[in-house]
Amino acid sequence: MSAKRLRKFRAVLHQRQPDLTVVMENVHKPHNLAAVLRTCDATGVLRAHAISADRSVRAAVHAAQGTHRRVPVIRHPDLDSALASTRDQNMQIIAAHPTTDAVDYRDVDYTRPTALLLGSELKGLTMQALDTADQLVNIPMHGLAASLNVSVAAALVLYEAESQRRRAGLYDAPRLDETLVRHTLFEWAQPRMARYCRQHGLPYPDIDEDGDLLYQPATGALS
Repeated sequence: MSAKRLRKFRAVLHQRQPDLTVVMENVHKPHNLAAVLRTCDATGVLRAHAISADRSVRAAVHAAQGTHRRVPVIRHPDLDSALASTRDQNMQIIAAHPTTDAVDYRDVDYTRPTALLLGSELKGLTMQALDTADQLVNIPMHGLAASLNVSVAAALVLYEAESQRRRAGLYDAPRLDETLVRHTLFEWAQPRMARYCRQHGLPYPDIDEDGDLLYQPATGALS
């Protein structure tokens, strides 16, 4: 770790969007999940949500090759629990689904608090998810294919959201609470120590301007 690297981390966190997220309903293929998370990171999404009744999402997150450490994935057993936190933040639920009653994805106001709902690779979104959404959006298609890969669709919608938010100035000033920034900086700069502290119920130690520990936790040695 270096002071330059820590400054880069802080600069990235200062552009994170706490009111922009992705909810993936049964998206389980590792390469798709990893691609969605990379786009989330690139467009400033703070955290993502994944719905899966089995352990497939856990395996896919593990295969995402570290991106999930920058964009944590919160796993949920069902749609209701996944959307509860988005509703608490008054987010509009935008479902990407190619239907005749969906609007062009560029015609939505993404400067509002927004959760993008994505369906599984094979079946798309469930009827419950479609009924829950505030707005259905589609991506215009002029060829024979009926839809795009879920990670490609996510990238198009998220970059439209990024474009609108950038023009509205939502990336110009920090939007995260400083306590959350310090907490996340520690997890990025000291992932092994952060894991140890979580396992032992210890508060995170302070770090210096180079990301190095100012003191060691009082309990035990690193595992």
